[in-house]
Amino acid sequence: MSQEFVPALELNAGFYRDVVEPLVRAWPHDAALLGYGSELLGFDTARSTDHGWGPRLQVFVGAADVAAARAAVDGGLPSEYRGWPVSFGWDDVPSTHHVDVVPFGDWLVARLGCNPLNAMSLLDWLTVPQQRLLGVVRGAVYNDGSGDLATVRERLRFFPVELVHWLLACQWRRIDQEEPFVGRAAEVGDVAGSRLVASRLVRELMRLHFLLVGEYWPYSKWFGSAYRALPHSDEVLPALEAALDAPDYPRREEALVAAYEALARLHNASGLTEPLDPVVTFFYGRPFRVLSSDRFVQACLRRVPDDWLRGLPLIGSIDQVVDSTDVLEQTAVARRLRALYGDPS
Repeated sequence: MSQEFVPALELNAGFYRDVVEPLVRAWPHDAALLGYGSELLGFDTARSTDHGWGPRLQVFVGAADVAAARAAVDGGLPSEYRGWPVSFGWDDVPSTHHVDVVPFGDWLVARLGCNPLNAMSLLDWLTVPQQRLLGVVRGAVYNDGSGDLATVRERLRFFPVELVHWLLACQWRRIDQEEPFVGRAAEVGDVAGSRLVASRLVRELMRLHFLLVGEYWPYSKWFGSAYRALPHSDEVLPALEAALDAPDYPRREEALVAAYEALARLHNASGLTEPLDPVVTFFYGRPFRVLSSDRFVQACLRRVPDDWLRGLPLIGSIDQVVDSTDVLEQTAVARRLRALYGDPS
């Protein structure tokens, strides 16, 4: 590709200003680059340009204006912008332009399964994948005359505080359930098993960190990159990486202990619960050092005001229950998991 790479958020700011805005200025509209793609998180590079990348936008108009505004866009777009084709395809997506003209509410329901311009229930929050939420709160807004984009992005900035406490309880529970298994597997000579459990715990500790600092975690490709940008990640990441790299159990345990205690201190600093002892102990007299994370589970649950949430099994939100892309990337499939939580009423 001979074009000079610029991040898509920057490219599409110009695309809206130079090309799309003149085509749709006759109608009240908002415009943004939301939804999907590495570029929404600021992680696109020149490599990204070979696949589903280029000039694209959402233009949000009233339902009565969709047909006319869409016709103006369809008939007025150039073949390229700054050397990049305006019509392109990838995989099973046919070549077409990617300026979507749609009512904002319809777009939200298609992406999230609900419309946060209205009230969102706790059940809605539990069953919208975090990557989908990132697709609304990240990206870029190029015009927000109605103010609806700002309203929704603020409402979706992070989970409601009562749900944060419950999600943290569920996340600490996941850690509590497997802490001693790293040592037990190693004790019986299961090297692969010990490493596997350690790697699972590393992911769960990283997810815990996202929740503690009030940030959604992205899908796996950018999980580590997003983690490095979190506040205090530099205090925890060396221990996490050491746990993954450790050639033997003693060094693996030492690294995990450092990570447990760092995250426990971060939990205390968050003020989300009363402070708890952040120092590890032995697991019921066995020679495995653990944080005894159930203490943190119970402290979080004490801060959950909602009776329905407190009565649920500690399975967490959809991202804590499943990691199948075919669930998390299909709104209709994801919403079927609402049945896991029963009827909030």
